Amino acid sequence: MKIAISGKGGVGKTTIMALLACRLSETREVLVIDADPSPHMAQTLGFENIETIQPIADMKTMLIERSAKTEGSPFYNINPQINDLPERFMLSKGNLKLMVLGAIQTADKGCACPESTVLKRLLTKLLLSGSQVILLDMEAGVEHLGRGTIAGVDHLLIVVNPSRSSIRTAEKIQRLAKEAGIPKMSFVGNLVNDEDDAAFLKEHLPEAPIANFPNAQEIRQAERSKASVQALFASYIPSIDLLAEKIGL
Repeated sequence: MKIAISGKGGVGKTTIMALLACRLSETREVLVIDADPSPHMAQTLGFENIETIQPIADMKTMLIERSAKTEGSPFYNINPQINDLPERFMLSKGNLKLMVLGAIQTADKGCACPESTVLKRLLTKLLLSGSQVILLDMEAGVEHLGRGTIAGVDHLLIVVNPSRSSIRTAEKIQRLAKEAGIPKMSFVGNLVNDEDDAAFLKEHLPEAPIANFPNAQEIRQAERSKASVQALFASYIPSIDLLAEKIGL
């Protein structure tokens, strides 16, 4: 099962993905892929020495070499060798594995840039092979839906807060995800204070959220102190288990 999560910036998608990863890792192997240009998943999951993590997108020379134009050809290699990359760039902690893709930063704005070619192929390989649950934390907003980096996902979770701006972004993500051919999408409510917030989301979204997560001060405190959510997730088990059940995990 390959699950991606997206939403407007600041809605809490990384927190929800981390809580789900912690719960699932109690019984199975979980690979979390942090594809956000400003990655925070390592800190959120409590991995140590996060400052030493080197995103694949930062490794310019290797990426360019892997997808370089063949001699006498004007075209990039669209099938670069990446079989050795996953293990080299994964961190492990118990049943949790983490991979940080990072941001593609290049002066070449074309869609065939070598960094993009390698990253898309790597992500496709991971999403189409292996027996573990794969959780993909996408960047905020909608741009990633046009890059092909979400190809192969079984289910897209769209996190939404009880605000009109968040709902507008969530609806746009849903529309673009449908155009991208993602087979299943669901809304997930976050920062829900009370029944009024839950009712607002149910009324204004195209379909009701499959789970709602509360607006919790302890999560914000954990983030400020650079603490893992792993010590807190017991408080969210009802919401996490409902979410897992609804997406078939």
